[in-house]
Amino acid sequence: MNVARQSDQIRLEFMSFEDVVTALKNEYTTALIPCGAVEQHGPHLPLCMDTDHANALAERIARDLGATLIAPTVTVGCSAHHLAFPGTISLRAETLEAICLDYCTSLAKHGFKRILLFSGHIGNFPVLKDMLPRLREAMPDDVEIDAFCDSIAWIDRWRLAVQNAGGNPDAVGGHADIAETSLMMVLRPESVRQKGFEVGYRGALSEGELRLMWANGIKSISANGIIGDPNGSSTAIGCNCLDAITDLLVRSFTK
Repeated sequence: MNVARQSDQIRLEFMSFEDVVTALKNEYTTALIPCGAVEQHGPHLPLCMDTDHANALAERIARDLGATLIAPTVTVGCSAHHLAFPGTISLRAETLEAICLDYCTSLAKHGFKRILLFSGHIGNFPVLKDMLPRLREAMPDDVEIDAFCDSIAWIDRWRLAVQNAGGNPDAVGGHADIAETSLMMVLRPESVRQKGFEVGYRGALSEGELRLMWANGIKSISANGIIGDPNGSSTAIGCNCLDAITDLLVRSFTK
């Protein structure tokens, strides 16, 4: 059996309803809901970065958790703070919540007992955290809903992964930086425009700067839309970052 076919077998959209019935009978009662974004990632990365990341993580997480199927990725996320850059598409928070609620309701109706949400786009984390109690309240008592929303742990894992691969952890900023650029060198290498590498905002964002970014957009703190620095990116760093975040999410979902 080829790799593509193995992958198809855990992605709902590539299965028949009979395949899903069989999987549920075999106790595949956990479902992942990956969330992404379509938003600018500096002059050197494509808008699909976060969705590509979510798709890659979903495959790894499902395999590590076992008995888990992957729902279709929610491709567009909450990216209003990137709308100053053409091409970005953003959902309202209530729209993303409605989509996630409809996903969970559908999955629960068919017999999934554990539904796990995560995002390849850190900007979705506050929205997922806010909606989580309402999603739980809307589900039957025998259905567990969880979501990963810890951006600090995520960035810390990236910094350690970059350092362990010989890169500069200070180049991690969280957006179109050394971590995300290295990830795309692994996931979609032809899309990385190395001649477009530019330094963005460097250093930890203060609470005031974060408030400014959410209120006025990322352009208010970074003219090129980058937080961090893509210079020094490599496939080795990208692989380390994938491993690190997979491990973080799997550990979170197996507590």
